[in-house]
Amino acid sequence: MNINLSGKKALVGGSTSGIGKAIAMQLAASGATVTLMSRSLEKLEAVKAELPTHHKQQHQILQVDFTDFEAYKTIISTYFESNTVDILVNNTQGPAAGTAIEKEVSDYQQAFDLLFKNVVLTTELALKAMRKAKWGRVINVASVSVKEPLAHLVLSNSIRAAVVTWAKSLATEVGPDQITVNSILTGYFDTERIASLNAKKAREQGISEAAVFKQLEAGVPVRRIGKPEEYGFLVAFLASEQAAYITGTQIPIDGGLLSSL
Repeated sequence: MNINLSGKKALVGGSTSGIGKAIAMQLAASGATVTLMSRSLEKLEAVKAELPTHHKQQHQILQVDFTDFEAYKTIISTYFESNTVDILVNNTQGPAAGTAIEKEVSDYQQAFDLLFKNVVLTTELALKAMRKAKWGRVINVASVSVKEPLAHLVLSNSIRAAVVTWAKSLATEVGPDQITVNSILTGYFDTERIASLNAKKAREQGISEAAVFKQLEAGVPVRRIGKPEEYGFLVAFLASEQAAYITGTQIPIDGGLLSSL
């Protein structure tokens, strides 16, 4: 399928590594002008230099810290005073791993700010121009933990479920404006985040990280871990005109393959 996003502007969170970077690369390859968001200015500049510019795009960067909601609110509000986007990809780093017994109320508040408040705020700001234009795409990078909670990820399990149900509600409300809202329930992909979680599991279980990796592969129907670029292909499709009929969905994706709709 030839996906053409020429003339579209995209804002992609957490886009200097892993899934976020793969999404930004594919959107740019499809013709979109991309604004990258992340904490590290050095990494932002490096990834910006990698983004395809075959359609003469002038990509941008936005240095933000998703863990500081008040500072993020100021930066993102200022950005939208002079910018609009057609495609919004809500993606932040995940909260710290841990069990329900280990975590305290303050941990849940921090996770709520990180995973929920940032997403809702950014979407509200982006929707103003989308609704005027009668076109837009909101894509949330969520987790398969929404379907079945994952061990040692209680903060992510809890808050991402709230994001997905909020997104479903929003999709119904903005659908008449030709704006789609979808959440991708991310499975196991070969990223820095998975490597970090694998290292923690290996220490707790007293086994090697390679053994943990094999456990993950065994739980995926196609017996392999997904590649970030495959994730980018899915997001580019959801951002396209061809996906205008898909909204309010929670799309499970595991091992790089779409498992169901």
